Amino acid sequence: MPRPITLFTGQWADLPLAELAPLAKRMGYDGLELACWGDHFNVQEALASDAYVRDKWALLKSHGLTSLAIGNHLVGQAVCDRIDERHQSILPAHVWGDGEPEGVRQRAARELADTARAAKKFGVKTVTGFTGSSIWHATYAFPPTSQAYWDAGFADFGNRFKPILDTFEKEDVNFALEVHPTEIAFDIASTQRAIEAVAGHRRFGFNFDPSHLAYQGVDYVKFIRTFPDRIYNAHMKDVWWGKGDGTVGVFGGHTSFGDARRNWDFRSVGRGMVDFESIIVALNDIGYAGPLSVEWEDSRMDRVHGATESAAFCRRLDFKPATGAFDSAFARESQ
Repeated sequence: MPRPITLFTGQWADLPLAELAPLAKRMGYDGLELACWGDHFNVQEALASDAYVRDKWALLKSHGLTSLAIGNHLVGQAVCDRIDERHQSILPAHVWGDGEPEGVRQRAARELADTARAAKKFGVKTVTGFTGSSIWHATYAFPPTSQAYWDAGFADFGNRFKPILDTFEKEDVNFALEVHPTEIAFDIASTQRAIEAVAGHRRFGFNFDPSHLAYQGVDYVKFIRTFPDRIYNAHMKDVWWGKGDGTVGVFGGHTSFGDARRNWDFRSVGRGMVDFESIIVALNDIGYAGPLSVEWEDSRMDRVHGATESAAFCRRLDFKPATGAFDSAFARESQ
């Protein structure tokens, strides 16, 4: 059967889940990828209370919705990052604590491990999220940056994430990194290096999102085919690039999303430049049967309009893979 069409709720966390759930159903979604912020999913409450988990499911089911993943991107970002004042605004108070950087990183690691436990209790197999990176600030290699410097950053990631991934293994849950600038993995080469850093841990996989690869010039279909056994979730998000006025380059010029000078910007699904047809073919080829989860971001469009058309676009786009060769009917029986 076709893949479920779900909505990632991170960009809707200003709405209580009781308001978002019926809206999502009206917009055409089969389920929600619940963000671990706002009131959508609270890791510690889920661990502490069976009633909390039951009530979440009762709310979803009352509106004909399911959930196949939860997302804890904000906490994950703090596991490996160089912590600064920006992180306080995205982290739960118990993770931020006194703001001392190493303490924040360690508390974030514990919270992400707890997210695996909460996902197991909630009954989903996938946690999407970020890792952060101690070396993202050195992506542009000046002052001159040696491979040893970058090696140390990947080693730091491996040391911090392998114990987290061991918890995911214990709970039979997968961690799906959204490969993304500012993370330890942001293209195919850095993704390969990240896998090596965690010794190929089987619980370390990816939330495929073409929008973060396309404007960089990374072949996002090749990404699927390079990591076929590690695509644990798929975000449907579009992007437009190369259409700015020449004022701002790929690094963004310290402009805000929606600035007309930008070289790239996110678009409602189907209104950008991503080749989603080729993505569906590749997902079929690797046997991906998980959700197509819309992460809706478009600074110029009403979000209800955009998310509604995105759900319809994904439903029209998706198709079942073939069960045999199309020309098999012409084959003659051997004599």
